[in-house]
Amino acid sequence: MPKIKTHRASAKRFKRTASGQLKRFKAYKSHITGKKSQKRIRRLRKSTLVSASDMKRIGQMIP
Repeated sequence: MPKIKTHRASAKRFKRTASGQLKRFKAYKSHITGKKSQKRIRRLRKSTLVSASDMKRIGQMIP
Protein backbone atom coordinates (compact mmCIF):
# COMPACT_ATOMS: atom_id res chain seq x y z
CA MET A 1 0.00 0.00 0.00
CA PRO A 2 1.21 3.54 -0.68
CA LYS A 3 2.01 5.99 2.06
CA ILE A 4 -0.80 8.19 3.37
CA LYS A 5 -0.36 11.75 2.20
CA THR A 6 -0.76 14.64 4.61
CA HIS A 7 -3.28 17.33 3.69
CA ARG A 8 -0.84 20.26 3.54
CA ALA A 9 -3.40 23.02 4.15
CA SER A 10 -4.51 21.27 7.34
CA ALA A 11 -0.93 20.66 8.45
CA LYS A 12 -0.35 24.43 8.40
CA ARG A 13 -3.43 25.13 10.54
CA PHE A 14 -3.37 22.35 13.12
CA LYS A 15 -0.67 20.86 15.37
CA ARG A 16 -0.74 17.71 17.45
CA THR A 17 -0.17 18.01 21.18
CA ALA A 18 1.95 15.57 23.16
CA SER A 19 -1.20 13.72 24.25
CA GLY A 20 -2.37 13.37 20.63
CA GLN A 21 -5.07 16.04 20.63
CA LEU A 22 -5.25 18.70 17.91
CA LYS A 23 -4.49 22.35 18.61
CA ARG A 24 -5.93 25.18 16.52
CA PHE A 25 -5.87 28.96 16.51
CA LYS A 26 -8.98 31.08 16.84
CA ALA A 27 -10.69 32.89 13.96
CA TYR A 28 -11.91 36.52 13.62
CA LYS A 29 -8.64 38.19 14.56
CA SER A 30 -7.02 39.07 11.24
CA HIS A 31 -8.84 42.32 10.35
CA ILE A 32 -11.69 44.68 11.30
CA THR A 33 -10.33 44.80 14.84
CA GLY A 34 -11.24 48.43 15.47
CA LYS A 35 -14.75 47.57 16.60
CA LYS A 36 -13.64 44.58 18.71
CA SER A 37 -12.64 45.18 22.30
CA GLN A 38 -9.04 44.75 23.40
CA LYS A 39 -10.17 42.01 25.76
CA ARG A 40 -11.72 40.10 22.86
CA ILE A 41 -8.64 40.47 20.64
CA ARG A 42 -6.39 39.35 23.50
CA ARG A 43 -8.47 36.19 23.98
CA LEU A 44 -8.40 35.43 20.24
CA ARG A 45 -4.58 35.24 20.35
CA LYS A 46 -4.63 32.06 22.41
CA SER A 47 -4.81 28.62 20.88
CA THR A 48 -7.46 26.07 21.77
CA LEU A 49 -8.23 22.42 21.12
CA VAL A 50 -10.27 21.12 18.22
CA SER A 51 -13.75 20.01 19.28
CA ALA A 52 -14.37 16.30 19.81
CA SER A 53 -16.84 16.16 16.91
CA ASP A 54 -14.18 17.41 14.44
CA MET A 55 -11.23 15.48 15.92
CA LYS A 56 -11.66 12.34 13.77
CA ARG A 57 -12.18 14.24 10.48
CA ILE A 58 -9.18 16.52 10.95
CA GLY A 59 -7.10 13.72 12.42
CA GLN A 60 -7.41 11.77 9.16
CA MET A 61 -5.96 14.71 7.25
CA ILE A 62 -2.94 14.81 9.56
CA PRO A 63 -1.77 11.20 10.03
